[in-house]
Amino acid sequence: MTEKTIVHEDRIPVIVGIGEIVDRPKEIAEGLEPLDLLEQALRRAEADAGAKLLGEVQSLDVVNFLSWRYRDAEKLLAQRLGVSPAHCYYGPVGGESPIRFIHEAAKRIARGECTVAAVCGAEAQSTATKAERAGVKLPWTPFAQDVPEPKRGAAFQKPLAIKLGVFRPVTVYPFYEAASSAHWGQTPREAMAESGTLWSRYSAAAAQNPNSWLKRRYAPEEITTPTADNRLIAWPYNKLMVANPSVNMGGALLLTSLARARAAGIAEDKLVYPLGGASAEEPPDYLVRDQFYESHPQNAVLTAVMDIAGGDGKNFDAIELYSCFPCVPKMARRTLGLGADVQPTVTGGLTFFGAPLNTYMTHAACAMVRRLRDGDKLGLLYGQGGFVTKHHALVVSKTPPREALAQETSVQDEADRNRRAVPEFVTKASGKGKVESFTVLYGRDGDAEHGVVMLRTADDRRTLARIPASDNATLARLSNMDKTPVGSIGEITLAADGTPEWRVA
Repeated sequence: MTEKTIVHEDRIPVIVGIGEIVDRPKEIAEGLEPLDLLEQALRRAEADAGAKLLGEVQSLDVVNFLSWRYRDAEKLLAQRLGVSPAHCYYGPVGGESPIRFIHEAAKRIARGECTVAAVCGAEAQSTATKAERAGVKLPWTPFAQDVPEPKRGAAFQKPLAIKLGVFRPVTVYPFYEAASSAHWGQTPREAMAESGTLWSRYSAAAAQNPNSWLKRRYAPEEITTPTADNRLIAWPYNKLMVANPSVNMGGALLLTSLARARAAGIAEDKLVYPLGGASAEEPPDYLVRDQFYESHPQNAVLTAVMDIAGGDGKNFDAIELYSCFPCVPKMARRTLGLGADVQPTVTGGLTFFGAPLNTYMTHAACAMVRRLRDGDKLGLLYGQGGFVTKHHALVVSKTPPREALAQETSVQDEADRNRRAVPEFVTKASGKGKVESFTVLYGRDGDAEHGVVMLRTADDRRTLARIPASDNATLARLSNMDKTPVGSIGEITLAADGTPEWRVA
């Protein structure tokens, strides 16, 4: 090996400590606030490493949380730890952000900018929701009323999407679900069966994870069959097919250089090495994308990490495919070239392990570290945020890297190169409309509130249209399990309130 290819130990980043906490208070007022969960997770990560590293933290990333609002949460946490890190950051909303933070912390170590880095996230949504409903005042750090609410997906969407109710994750992801399954030649029944089998595997992993919120394996048919406890929310998703944010959890990872880890006497079998990764994004307004059966950024990111793994997704011993809704891992496993028998998680998924909003992948990274410590060699962590919007993946290994960690990790140019023409969006339309994708929104009583179709007009522009709850024939066409309505042509008219409506031909 020449001097040019030698990677010095003080520039090799390594994950050395992981910590998780799950809070299930007997009384609402006893619930821990997010700052408490963050601190405890970090102290557990330090104990896991077996070395006093928290006092040396020079890089601190805190994943955005939504269950409570603080002014300068990252600085409050640093004060609790007694440190003043040069990099002290509280991130924006995004389910991919924990993987991005871990990757960026590793790159700082590789550049020599810091020696010890921490990444952590927490949510206490279960306690916060129960307290609000019960009128209980929580003895937490006062809620920062003057701090703006972080921008989420709805802030970027068109007025017509807001009006029709398709501006939340649970009502937008069905567009990808329907379009992708039709593109793959599946009937809705076949697509539902794939989702049920896949989600059952997530639940099996959660049942074995001591930190999961739901510790029970669900059979595929339990997941896909609507019941009073598993109600339809947005076609084709039942409650057991969507993320569960009502949890109290904290997770943290500590990274350092290989030189510092060895100087601290950290056991070699605890060390997990980031080898590299990739990131790319879609426009935040989902209606200005070219289509909905694949994601160009997702494809570019996963192709890049496969290259790190030797060009084949099957080279990964363990994977975590982000799992807010079934369409995401279903698309991802196809890009990775993995079969229907894929084991998609080491953690348990956002339905069963739990979805502490933006920080699920912090826990997934902890679970992956455990898996590699137990014998697997190569792992893939794939996180996603927004409405199939932001994508980041990281390859981790039990074997030290042969090359310095790459600093340029964006594959945005590749994603953009594959994007086709985007149709003009219109809010007023009439005449023939062909279904590009669709969903049906349901109330808590299980009845359909209305359907929403994404349409291409006769001149190939895009619009959204409503199907009223009274239009039983069209709603039945949308929910036909044996024939997708994608590609169907019907008539667009304007309702009295100016909203486009669509009726099947």
